[in-house]
Amino acid sequence: MTLHGTNSYLVGTGDVALIDPGPNDPAHASALMAALAPGERITHIFVTHAHLDHSPLAREMAATLNINTHAYGPAIAGRSPLMQALAQTGTLAGGEGIDTAFTPDVVLSCGDVLAHGDWALEAIHTPGHLGSHLCFAMPDPEDSTSDVLFSGDHVMGWASSLVSPPDGDMAAYMAATRRLAARDWSIMHAGHGDPITDPAARLAFLIAHRESREVGILAELAKGSTTIAELTATLYAQTPPALHPAAARNILAHLLDLTAQSRVAADPAPGPAARYSLA
Repeated sequence: MTLHGTNSYLVGTGDVALIDPGPNDPAHASALMAALAPGERITHIFVTHAHLDHSPLAREMAATLNINTHAYGPAIAGRSPLMQALAQTGTLAGGEGIDTAFTPDVVLSCGDVLAHGDWALEAIHTPGHLGSHLCFAMPDPEDSTSDVLFSGDHVMGWASSLVSPPDGDMAAYMAATRRLAARDWSIMHAGHGDPITDPAARLAFLIAHRESREVGILAELAKGSTTIAELTATLYAQTPPALHPAAARNILAHLLDLTAQSRVAADPAPGPAARYSLA
């Protein structure tokens, strides 16, 4: 689910920022240090979110370099009240790939800007894939009318993001994606895969994709499908079966959102084992 692995980014010259060091892989740490120009040093570490493929190496490198890590908070930070309540019931497993040991040295809020040397990064809170997910915006040195976005796992070019409750939240994901779509971006550098060279088109596609999935769920409920297993089998019929567990989590995220909107009813209560119907 990480395609070719996790992308790490070195930003600036001289005193540079490191975004998403990745998993605790000594070879990757060595490659990052080898990528520095003579005389350069890493002075700040930024983490988009606390998943095991993004954050564990941050602790090791920060300790070695005697610098700070910067992020929104630990993995469970930023959960909506609904997701907090569902997590407390114990009915949602969640926790896929969570780096429970990660806590940043410096907590960032949405809109915070940290500038150092020849770089500046703006933290943008983009919950959805994870409640504590941040993207980082940077002025584009080649285009004064738009910005570069380091989009983590919120916006990727090779796949849509996994939204798995209670860590993931579909309502939050859609709201954050629409906020990103309201800004002008020249390019997006994602946590996995190639750069996104037409950000506006990609954001429009992701929004339309989720809206289409919602329409499909409602249509299947109208036909009589009632369980997540039934919905997954029908709506992801062309998807390899190995990916169906992740697909089922996405459907659950949609159903929780639709239930919160009173468009869908759950029996006995919203969760993976419930039966769903049109409200």
